Amino acid sequence: MEMGKEIRRLRGERGLTQEALAAALNVTAQSVSKWERGSSVPDVQLLPEIAVFFGVSIDRLFAMTPAQQMDRIENGIYAGGMIDEPRLRQLERQLAAFAEDPALTGRAETILAELYNNQAEQYRLLAITHGQRAVEKTDGAPDALSELANAWGSYMPDWNVRNHHTLIEWYADFCRKHPENRAALMWLLDNLIDDRRLAEAETWLTKLEKIDNTFRTVLYRYLIAEAAGKTDDAEAQLRSLEAMQEQEWCWAVSLGDIYTLRQEYDKAVAWYRKGQEMQPSPKYVDSANGIAHICEIRGDKAGAIEAYREVLRLMKEEWGIVSGEECEKTERAIRKLL
Repeated sequence: MEMGKEIRRLRGERGLTQEALAAALNVTAQSVSKWERGSSVPDVQLLPEIAVFFGVSIDRLFAMTPAQQMDRIENGIYAGGMIDEPRLRQLERQLAAFAEDPALTGRAETILAELYNNQAEQYRLLAITHGQRAVEKTDGAPDALSELANAWGSYMPDWNVRNHHTLIEWYADFCRKHPENRAALMWLLDNLIDDRRLAEAETWLTKLEKIDNTFRTVLYRYLIAEAAGKTDDAEAQLRSLEAMQEQEWCWAVSLGDIYTLRQEYDKAVAWYRKGQEMQPSPKYVDSANGIAHICEIRGDKAGAIEAYREVLRLMKEEWGIVSGEECEKTERAIRKLL
C-alpha cells in the first residue's frame, strides 16, 4: 500500500499544490509533503475527509492491489459476526467485479462462498436460539423440535433428507474430469461412505490409490471395512494405520477421530495431542477442540476448561486472533463450565 503516492497522484490530477491541499484539509504543507514522501501517513480520522475531497473511496487512497483488497475482505469475514445488508451488497459487487478477471476469478468465487457461508452460519445460530425458545415455550411441540433439529444439524432419521446423492453426483462428475484432484476424491469418498454406498466407494478408492501413497488410502480402507461391518478387516487396517511412520500431522488427528467414534477416549486424546505436537506453526485448534469435547462428554469440566483455554492460546499465539466470533464462542464454552 502506497498511500503517499496515491495522494500525490490525485493532487496532480486536480492541479493542486501541496499548500492548497493542506489548506483544504486544515493541515500544514509539511504534513502533506511527508505523506507524499512516505515518511508519515495521515491520521486515520482524516482519511474519510481526504477521500471525500478527492471523490474516491478510502480503499483507493490505500492503493490496494486486487489481491490485497480480497485479503482484507477475507480477513473481515473470518472476524465473524453478521455482516449488515449494505456492507454485504457492497462486498458482493466488489467480489463479482474481481470475478470478471480471469486471473482473479477463482479466488473471488471462493471468497464469495466464504461470505455466504458466514451469513448462513450467523442465521443458523439465530435459528438455534429461536428454536430453543420455541421448544421451551411450546413444551416441546413437534414442529418446534423439528426446527431446532434442523438448525443444530441434528441426525435425521429420514433417508430422503439426510442422503447426499446430489452432492455425490456433482463430485463424481468433477472427479471424472479431474482424476488427479486428491481433495475432491476424498470428499467424494466421505459422502459415499456416509451414505453406505460402499461398493462405489471401493471403486473410487482404487482411483485414489493411483495418485496417493500416504496414510489416506489405508484410512479409507478402514472406514469402508468398518462401515461394511467387516470387523476383522477393519481392525487389521487400523493396526496398519497406527504403525505407519513419517506421516503428516493429520494422520495422528485422523486416528484421534477414529478412537473418538469408538468411544476409546484415552486413546483419542493421546492421538489428538500427538497430532498437535507434530503440526508445524501456525497450528490449528482442531486437536484442542476435540479434547475439549471429549472432556465435556465425560463430565470432566476441569479438563474441558483447560482444553478450551488451549484453544484460546493457540488462536492468540499462532494466529494473532484475540477477538471475534471464534474467541467469543470458546469463551462462552468456558463460562458455561465454570
